[in-house]
Amino acid sequence: MHVARLCAVRDRAVDCGTGNGQAAYGLAAHFSEVVAIDPSAEQIASAFAHERVRFAIAPAEHMPVEDASVDLVTAAAAAHWFSHDVFHAEVRRVLKPGGVVAVWTYWNAHVSPAVDAVIERFRYTMVGPYWPPERAYVNSAYRDLPFPFEALPAPEMELRATWTIARFLGYLGTWSAVEQYRTTHGTDAVDLIRADLLSAWGEGERAVRWPLAMRIGRV
Repeated sequence: MHVARLCAVRDRAVDCGTGNGQAAYGLAAHFSEVVAIDPSAEQIASAFAHERVRFAIAPAEHMPVEDASVDLVTAAAAAHWFSHDVFHAEVRRVLKPGGVVAVWTYWNAHVSPAVDAVIERFRYTMVGPYWPPERAYVNSAYRDLPFPFEALPAPEMELRATWTIARFLGYLGTWSAVEQYRTTHGTDAVDLIRADLLSAWGEGERAVRWPLAMRIGRV
């Protein structure tokens, strides 16, 4: 993991907004201890036990660790939700001198030109008004995300998966804008593009790619 290599010492990392611990498990291959925190008890309950990962119910703005006791702080697809000033102060409190903070998110899935055109119309036109304000940070690939740390180079990376159309439709249903549309109208916004998406997708499984937007800094 690139961010682990930036740490002179790898005793402890804190993963904020860990969800069910996916990023924390990856960090555990490089750090003696990973403290994985999330404000949702339900998310923490869904995580699997790991000998080097300690899960805790806590927000990113109040990490349950001592001052200057952490080598790396991370947040995967979560930093745009944080109270930024409070989070940044907490990062400075918990990191050792020279410690590293890294935040990243994925954005705008790509499948094929035909599928992408349907999804872009859906994202910006059909459910565009229902995105929360924090989505703007994701749309800017985190370039506009407040990040008052000494900048370190971030590699270009992407997530990849091979999915059926059913899996992709299920993924669209998890979008916060789609959930808000459902709450407002009582109907599923995905139904608005289902026929067009099925036609553009074609038969079988397709490769899905999400570019990763990352900010890395040092205190």
